[in-house]
Amino acid sequence: MPDQRHVFSSGRPDGRFVDIEGFLHEYLSNLDPTLRFDPHIPAEHFPGWRALVAEKLRELLALPEFAGEQPAPKMLWAEPRDGYELQKWECYPEPYSVLPYLVLVPEGINAENPGPAVMCFPGSNGTKEALADEPDIVPWAAERKHPARNIMGVHYARAGITAVIVDHPDRGEHTSNMFSGGRYEICVHAIWAGRSFESISVAGKLAVLDWMKEQPLIDAERIAVSGHSLGAKPALHLGMLDPSIAAVVWNDFFSHWLVRELMVSTFRGHLGHYIPGMQQWFDYTDLAAAVAPRPFLITEGGRTEDIDRASRAWDITDAPGNFSVTYYPKYATAEGRPYDNAPLFEGMTMDEYFEYANVDVPEHCFKENVAVPWLARVLGVEGG
Repeated sequence: MPDQRHVFSSGRPDGRFVDIEGFLHEYLSNLDPTLRFDPHIPAEHFPGWRALVAEKLRELLALPEFAGEQPAPKMLWAEPRDGYELQKWECYPEPYSVLPYLVLVPEGINAENPGPAVMCFPGSNGTKEALADEPDIVPWAAERKHPARNIMGVHYARAGITAVIVDHPDRGEHTSNMFSGGRYEICVHAIWAGRSFESISVAGKLAVLDWMKEQPLIDAERIAVSGHSLGAKPALHLGMLDPSIAAVVWNDFFSHWLVRELMVSTFRGHLGHYIPGMQQWFDYTDLAAAVAPRPFLITEGGRTEDIDRASRAWDITDAPGNFSVTYYPKYATAEGRPYDNAPLFEGMTMDEYFEYANVDVPEHCFKENVAVPWLARVLGVEGG
């Protein structure tokens, strides 16, 4: 049977493409991102590069600026739970917007005894209620996979870390409008307005972060961010934009995003992943490198060559112990990763790519057994 791999080929002597998809594929293949992380950058140049990356990311996200302050956040209610108090809050990150969020305050944490905190972001179709092990407000707009493991906020709260849980812009209560068309429409309208899905997401989460820093029960010097799957991206963005973030948990596999698009020619990620113009400057792996030297955890492994490249940032900043990675159990040993040194090739299927990137798809979930003890130790929680 002939190989049916989808490979772009010009067929012209000049190598140019009449087919625009082929043209864009070739264009992206030859991009040389201006601020890509150089694993050989001199240590004295690293802070300057990192500052340029943060400045460009803020510009690409098109974070809003407006005259006057927005109303102060307010607590809607509080109820006791097993080992923590569950609070419902809402804030107003920008005009016309209301952002509900949940706060899980461990027993013994209060203004007289403040403790560390972590912002928690769910996977693509998860909700803040799922991360808090609470009933969904809009059940048709929620998805619960690995329910015992994905209750990220509960796991952190029971470890003594205040958990602040925020939805994606198109899930949970944000989809209560019966006319909502879904993620695609939200992304397209955001782009039409000069924003993006991540722009709206990050703007709201930054507002919550500002609120966290003012709370007497939270130690502002021990605030971390933790995101699962799609939620790993806003966690990374916040860690990049705010140098006061103490640690970043990337609960996903780690790989160079553009390379996956180029090798898996039929891959189409939803628009929530895309920030207009970003690939001219850097990839998500470069943003991760720019978090160094602060603690950074990858919980689900990934393409080893991309992990090794990013880890150089912690070597350069003389903090190799602050970069941590665990693989899926299936790929935990080098012997269990047969494609670590095998080159990727154009026309791969998604299943093939996952094999080469050491991804155990059915086991994709919050790794509480890895993330919680790691973050407790980093944030100085007793017993962590």
